Amino acid sequence: DGEVHINELKNGNTEMFWNPTSEVRRQRLKRHIVLFEEQTDFESERLWQHVTSAINKGDQHKATQEKFVLEEEQRNAARERRENGTEWKPLLFQHDTTTNEWHYKYEDLRPWDPLNDIAQFEKDGVLQTMERHLSTRMSNHKTTCINNQMTRHKRSAKDCRRRKTSDQPSNHSQNTESSCSTPESVQELSDDDGKYLWFESLCAQCGKEMNHLKEIHSAVLSLQRAQQDIHR
Repeated sequence: DGEVHINELKNGNTEMFWNPTSEVRRQRLKRHIVLFEEQTDFESERLWQHVTSAINKGDQHKATQEKFVLEEEQRNAARERRENGTEWKPLLFQHDTTTNEWHYKYEDLRPWDPLNDIAQFEKDGVLQTMERHLSTRMSNHKTTCINNQMTRHKRSAKDCRRRKTSDQPSNHSQNTESSCSTPESVQELSDDDGKYLWFESLCAQCGKEMNHLKEIHSAVLSLQRAQQDIHR
């Protein structure tokens, strides 16, 4: 986000190569860097620290030496693995034998879903998507409706038992009571028919919203397949 100049050493002329505007500076992405002390030995900033330091000091010879040391260490490590028959298993990448290319293990090729996807972030080298989980919320909503219906059924059963026990005791009444018994811990609900109509309307809403989600899911899958074809 700063000025870049081209310096011609032969004649000493300086030419402006890049001069970002204030608008460009405002649009730049925010940098998120793992603290140096929290990085592993093979993470770029730690691994290339001596090369970077030499470049920042303008010491091209030292930078080249440090780069050679790193590359030689990697060659020796690869040679030792071949001699010992040790297979190198990358942590974040996998090899595609068909195309002979390396691919990031956790790549997500599905289209961005503005209804469900909130943000993408990286944790331990793995790119992840924070989601609203609409399907989970719908599932919880549907469970609530079912629980309400079960509570209504238990209330009806308890009223049934209360009516039977109010009759004169007999073998017939005792048998009827046992046939519609419910746990004593169930509390009574107020007689509010409007409440049950509301529950029923919620269940109808569940069905509509679930159908809508299925249509969205089908459209997303279609876009995924198209994007994967393009990627291939």
